[in-house]
Amino acid sequence: MNMPLNTPFALASDPIEQARYNMIEQQIRTWLVHDADVLDTLAQVRREQFVPPACSAMAFMDLEIPLHGAPEDIARTGQCMLNPKVEARMLQDLKVQKNERVLEIGAGSGYMAALLAYRAHHVVTLEINPELAEMARENLDSAGVTNVTVRLADGAQPGTVPDGPFDVIVLSGSVATVPQELLAQLRDGGRLAAFTGQDPVMRATFVQRTGDRFVTTEPWDMNSPRLLNFPEPQPFKF
Repeated sequence: MNMPLNTPFALASDPIEQARYNMIEQQIRTWLVHDADVLDTLAQVRREQFVPPACSAMAFMDLEIPLHGAPEDIARTGQCMLNPKVEARMLQDLKVQKNERVLEIGAGSGYMAALLAYRAHHVVTLEINPELAEMARENLDSAGVTNVTVRLADGAQPGTVPDGPFDVIVLSGSVATVPQELLAQLRDGGRLAAFTGQDPVMRATFVQRTGDRFVTTEPWDMNSPRLLNFPEPQPFKF
């Protein structure tokens, strides 16, 4: 008989499950993530399977995990796994449904795509870095996730977004402003999530399409490394 993850026996007998439980209860719930389906997703999708081996001890920590090099390299490369509580809050606010198609920009290790896939019908995730694209494919395959397509592509370039429109679009990193080209890929009723602005002031930005109208909300603050190649504002010149 399988023991529930949150039973004392299961936690005491498995340090990884204890760490996962602590992540959910001490980091994620306290960041106003209370949706039962989201919490179940975080319990079922094994985060440790998507963390680079050199960072295995960091799998459940309250921080961004570098996908190349050391933590101080994140600001330079922009390539990291987002903080667990941020991934959870995005999932909660997007309300992804089982019949929906999702586009992610920035596959990284494949973990966010796996979370989205647990909630959605199918996920297409784009990754600009060939090594990370291969890492994401291998991680998703090892985890038994079959409804994600990883594509080597630059999501910032016009014409590279495949197979639209989508019900949900997720930018797993920050941009200066919401890209209009991606808004055009939203289905009626679709939602887009991104982090927008300039360090040190960025906002979680959600856009919902209703016909030709796009309604934007910015419910919480969150700084995030930049996604590559998206436009930056031009510096002011006298």
